[in-house]
Amino acid sequence: MTEKQDDGLALSHLRVLDLTEDGCMLGGKLLADMGADVIKIEPPGGSASRIPPYYKDEVMPEKSLFWFSYNTNKRGITLNLREKEGQDIFKKLAASADIILESLGLGFLDSMKLGYQDICKVNPDIIYASITPFGQSGPKAHYIGSDLTAVASSGFLNACGDPDRAPIWIGFPQSSQYSGCEAAIGAMTAYWYRLNTGEGQFVDVSMQEANMSANMNTLQMWDVNKVEFNRVGAFSYVAATGVKQPIYFKCKDGFVMILALGGNPPYVPSSTNLVKWMDEEGMAPDWLKNLNWEVDYNAAILKQALADKVGKAIEAFTLTKTKEELYNIGSFERQILIASVSTTQDITEDIQLAARNFWTVINHPELSEDIPYCGQFAPMTESPVQFKIRAPLIGEHNREILKTLGLSEEKITKLQQKGII
Repeated sequence: MTEKQDDGLALSHLRVLDLTEDGCMLGGKLLADMGADVIKIEPPGGSASRIPPYYKDEVMPEKSLFWFSYNTNKRGITLNLREKEGQDIFKKLAASADIILESLGLGFLDSMKLGYQDICKVNPDIIYASITPFGQSGPKAHYIGSDLTAVASSGFLNACGDPDRAPIWIGFPQSSQYSGCEAAIGAMTAYWYRLNTGEGQFVDVSMQEANMSANMNTLQMWDVNKVEFNRVGAFSYVAATGVKQPIYFKCKDGFVMILALGGNPPYVPSSTNLVKWMDEEGMAPDWLKNLNWEVDYNAAILKQALADKVGKAIEAFTLTKTKEELYNIGSFERQILIASVSTTQDITEDIQLAARNFWTVINHPELSEDIPYCGQFAPMTESPVQFKIRAPLIGEHNREILKTLGLSEEKITKLQQKGII
């Protein structure tokens, strides 16, 4: 157990060794934001996750905005785990750690005597969370995977994109983000168990399984309604009939989402209010004004031709207004189920996020300016999240951390010269 001074943060007494990469690094960041002493370990020369985009487009590993985002509040060291001296240093660090997070591939750390069973010899109550594409067991456990294979094998990829095209992969490490979060949650659950029993344990995270949660109700549609879910693009899928209802509509400066649906409340009153607004501005055709949203637009009998016709009529109206007009008037004054589709700029200017102090600025001494970051993810009254340090530079805390293991300045210099750190 790490001995640290309590600074009022929820996890300030924990030490975590972070050997994850890509979006899996999110798990360590969440723990670091809560106050854990998270030590990010990367190879000498820097991690492969120091990828674009770069600060001011300067292609340098230490200016990776991706790296910045996933490693705030962590300290960082470099360590060559392929060398015996590097392995010995890792074991010394593990001896005082509470949690290890890793995503280096099935058997990689085991092959260097740094797997769970090996670390248990120096720290019997360690919590060791390992992220692999398909988990530690099963016929596919040894398969090499990626963010794309994880999202594809989970079934979620089948739900993304337009029905007349191939599935569309979300071009961001979303599946590894799910996995990193599950590793952090699993590790903290195991930690709670350890508090009650004194026993550590191994946490086996499968990226395939972590991504199953993204399917929401698509996997249940067959069992419940005997309907095979298909990609629907920018539409709402009616499981009972297979009809695609448009829910995203163009406007003057982007898109809005309107739940123009029928059958029952709250959809019927919302849709009725929308048609009334359109009629007041002379943009509701007679057939739409006479439409019975409860009966004619009931999901059980809805036809695709009617859904398309309604969608076109609504979009003709939304094209005459801005997102702000549609949202402010439609949502607050007319009780319509409507929301703006926010761009990145919209989010940075969002008054709600600003009011809750969501954005935080972190000092980067080596850059010409400070950088704004997404803020706290779970505000707590007694142990608030704090942003203290930006992501570590390559090997920034080598000396600081290695000296706590009893290594002299001379020894640290020699390790650096030999490429161990």
